[in-house]
Amino acid sequence: MEYYKQSSSEVLKQTNTSEKGLTHTEARERLEKYGYNELKQNKKVPVWKLFLETFKDPMVIVLVIAALVQLALGEVIESLIIFIVLIVNAIISVVQTKKAESSLDALREMSAPEAKVLRDGEKETIHAREVVPGDIVLLDAGDYVPADGRLTESSSLKVDEGMLTGESETVQKSIEPIPEDAALGDRVNMVFSSSLVAYGRGTFVVTATAGNSEIGKIAGLLETAEAKQTPLQQKLESFSKKLGIAILALCILIFAVEAGRIFFGTSTETDTTQAILNAFMFAVAVAVAAIPEALSSIVTIVLSVGTNKMAKRHAIIRKLPAVETLGSTSVICTDKTGTLTQNKMTVVDYYLPSGTKESFPDDPKTWEEAERRLMNIAVLCNDSSIGEDGKELGDPTETALLAFSSASNQDPSALRKTYPRIAELPFDSDRKLMSTMHLFGGENVMLTKGGPDVMFSRAKFLYLNGEEVPLTAERLAELEETNENFSKEALRVLAYGYKRMPADKTTLSHDDEEDLVLVGLTAMIDPPRDAVYASIEEAKKAGIHTVIITGDHKTTAEAIGRNIGLVEEGDFAVTGQELDRMSEKELEEKLDHITVYARVSPENKIRIVRAWQKKEKVTAMTGDGVNDAPALKQADIGIAMGSGTDVAKDASAMILTDDNFVSIISAVEVGRTVFDNIKKAIGYLFAGNLGAIIAILFALVMNWVNPFTALQLLFINLVNDSLPAIALGMEKAEPDVMKRKPRDMNEGIFAGGTMRAVLSRGILIGVAVIISQFIGLTISPEISVAMAFTTLILARTLQTFAARSNTQTAFGAGFFQNKYVLGAVGLCFVLYIITVLPGVREVFSIPASFGLTEWGIATSLAVGAVLLMEVVKLISNRIAK
Repeated sequence: MEYYKQSSSEVLKQTNTSEKGLTHTEARERLEKYGYNELKQNKKVPVWKLFLETFKDPMVIVLVIAALVQLALGEVIESLIIFIVLIVNAIISVVQTKKAESSLDALREMSAPEAKVLRDGEKETIHAREVVPGDIVLLDAGDYVPADGRLTESSSLKVDEGMLTGESETVQKSIEPIPEDAALGDRVNMVFSSSLVAYGRGTFVVTATAGNSEIGKIAGLLETAEAKQTPLQQKLESFSKKLGIAILALCILIFAVEAGRIFFGTSTETDTTQAILNAFMFAVAVAVAAIPEALSSIVTIVLSVGTNKMAKRHAIIRKLPAVETLGSTSVICTDKTGTLTQNKMTVVDYYLPSGTKESFPDDPKTWEEAERRLMNIAVLCNDSSIGEDGKELGDPTETALLAFSSASNQDPSALRKTYPRIAELPFDSDRKLMSTMHLFGGENVMLTKGGPDVMFSRAKFLYLNGEEVPLTAERLAELEETNENFSKEALRVLAYGYKRMPADKTTLSHDDEEDLVLVGLTAMIDPPRDAVYASIEEAKKAGIHTVIITGDHKTTAEAIGRNIGLVEEGDFAVTGQELDRMSEKELEEKLDHITVYARVSPENKIRIVRAWQKKEKVTAMTGDGVNDAPALKQADIGIAMGSGTDVAKDASAMILTDDNFVSIISAVEVGRTVFDNIKKAIGYLFAGNLGAIIAILFALVMNWVNPFTALQLLFINLVNDSLPAIALGMEKAEPDVMKRKPRDMNEGIFAGGTMRAVLSRGILIGVAVIISQFIGLTISPEISVAMAFTTLILARTLQTFAARSNTQTAFGAGFFQNKYVLGAVGLCFVLYIITVLPGVREVFSIPASFGLTEWGIATSLAVGAVLLMEVVKLISNRIAK
C-alpha cells in the first residue's frame, strides 16, 4: 500500500482508526492478529544439539573409535579417561556459546524502547513491541520511531533515517501527499521504524510493524546467509582429516608388522591370540600418542581468554572463533561517523568581517560587539537544548552551537532567559533559514541563521567595526571566498545575521527575511577521535588496509580520511553512484586505491566486501544500522556498534561497546596474539606427540618392548599436556605482533616457523626417550618403560619454556613473565611425582626397583633435550637473519 500518495485522512480510514487512536480492546485484538512489533529472531540451537556438534570433529571421532575399541577389549580406565576429557571439552564449548547468547539477550532487554500512543483518546507510554497497525503515535525530539507510519501532524519535524538509508543528514518531514512514485528516502510524509527524531514534534498513524516494516524487509535478506568458518577452523578441520587418515594408515602398518612377526615366528609371544590383541593395543597406543586429544578444548579455552581480554578493550565477542578471524584481518571497512570521528558536530572555526582571532575568546566580558552578536544569534536562534544531565536534544548542528557557547563560558540557558523568544520562523529545507525575534534594549530584533548562499542573497548590510555598512560586491566576494575555503576543508558553514523590526511587531513572515545585516560565519565538523591518528598508523604498520564506507558526502569523508592519514598519494574516493557504473574488472583494478566510499547503498557495501574477499583478503566490516546488516553478515567478521540496532548486532560476530575504531585495532592485536598462542600450544602438543611416536616406531623397528603403556600416554596427553598448553595461551604479545603483514588465508597452521619448531623439538624429545629406554633395557624391560615414560613426561613438560616463543629464548621472553607457565610446569611435576608414589606407580607400570639413579638419568636426558631446543632456536634465528 503506497500510503505516502494518500492524504492523512485517507490513511486513517485505510487503517480503520481515528485521530483519537485505538481503544484498548481494538489494540488487544490487533496485537493478536499482527503479533508483537519485533523482528523475527532465529531459533536458538538447543543445548543438546550444541553438545553433540562438538563430536563432529574428525580428530574427536578417531578418539571415540579408539575409546570404544579399548572398552571392548576391557581397557576400561583408558577409555573412560578419553570419554571424560571429550565430555569436558564439549561442556566448555556449550557454556561459552550460551554465555554469549545470554549477554546479547541482556543487551537487547536493556535497550528495549518505548512509545507514546493514544489509546481511547488518552496519551499512554507502552513498550514499542506492543505497538500495532492503526495506533496513533506521538513523537518528540530524542524519540525512536517504533514502527512505520504516515504522518498526520508535523511541527518542524526532522528525522535521522541514517539507520535505514545510510544518509547522515536529517530529513525534514511534512504531511502533504506525494502524488508521484518516490524512493524510500524521498517519502517525507512517512516515518520509519528505528529512525530517530532529531528535531521538532509529530504525530503519525502506524501502517506497518515488525517484519512488514522497511527494516523488517531488510532483515529478511539475512535469513539466506550462511555462517562462515574462520581460517583456523578450516585449517584445523582439514588437518584433522589428514591426520586421522595418516594415523589410521600408520596403525594398520604397525599392526601388520606385528602380526607378521607373530605369524612368521619372529615374535617371542607364545599365545597367538594374546599376541594379536597386544599388537592391536600397541597400534591403538600409537593413535593415542599421535592425536593431541586436548587440542580442541585448549583452542576453545585460549579463544575464551582472548574474548575476556577483548571485553576489557571494549570489544564483546558474540562468536568465539571471531577472536582468531580478527587477528588475520587484512582489510577493515569502517564507518566514519562515530567510529573514526567523535559523532559530535563541533565548531572549529569562525569568521567576522572586522577580524577573526586565532580562537574565540573564552571570557564574555572581553568580547567585542561583533563576537557578542554572533554568539547571541547562534544560541537564541536555536531550538536545541542541553539538559542538566548533559544530554543533548535537537539537531546536531544546533547542539554544536550551544556547546560552542558553553565552551566560551557563555551559559545558553541564562542568555535565553535574558532574551526570551517572541516569535519564530522554523527552519525548512526550501528556505534553508531559521529566524526568531527577541527584545534587545527595548527594540525588537529578528535573528536569522542559515546556509551562507541564501544568507548572502538576503543580506543588504554588513556589521563591520561596530557599524552597519552596505554589503558591497567587494565585501561579498570576501565572504564568499571565506565560505569556499571552509567548504574545501569539508566544514559545514552557517551564516548569521539580524534585522531590526517595528516595536508593534508580534509575528514573523517569510517576507521579513530580507535586507539582513550579516554578522559572520561559523564552521563546524564532526572531528576525528584523538587516538584514531595513531591507530591508523598502527594499522598500516600491521599491513591492514583501512577503507571508509559512509553515507556522508564524498568531500567530507575524503577530507576526514586525509586528515587522519588514511588517504595517501594515489588514493581516491568514489560515490555509490560511481561505484554502480564500474564493471567488476574495473573495480578489481581500482580496489587497492579506493580508500573512501561515500553515499553508498546496502548493495554497494556487500559488493565492496565481496570484491576484497575475491582477492582472498580476510575482511572486517563495521556497521550500526539496519542497512548495514547484510554486509555485516557477508564479511568475514562483522563488527556492530554498541549504540546500533539489534538487527546489526545479530548479524555481527563482534560488538564494540564504545563505537571506536581504536578498539578495533586493539582487538586485532589481541586476535593476533591469541592466534600466536594457539600456534604455540599446537607446536607444544605436536612436538611432544612426535617425540613419543619417534620412540614408539624406533622400538618397533628394533623389536624392543613398547616404551609406553596406553595409560601412560593418555595421562601425558589428556592430563599433563593440557595445563602447559593452556598456560601458553596466556603468553603476552610478541614484540613484532603489530609489525607483521596479515597472514595469508592459505597459510598452513604449521607455517611461520611452527613446523620447524615441532620437528626440531620432537626429534630431540624422541632421541632423549630412545636413549633413556636403551639404558633402561640394560637393566630390565620394566625399568626401560619407566625410564622412557619419565624422560617423555619431563621433556614435554620442560618443553613449555622453549615453546613460549619461536624467536626468543625462555630468558629473552622473560622467564618469570608468564606466571601461568611457571604454575603449570610446577603442577605437572607434582602430577608426575604422584605417578611414582607407592600404591600408584603400579597402575602406571613403574616397578618398585625404579630408583633415584634411574630417575636421575631419565631427568638429565629430558633437561638436556630442552637445553638443546634453545640452542637450535638461537642458531636458526641467526641463520634466518
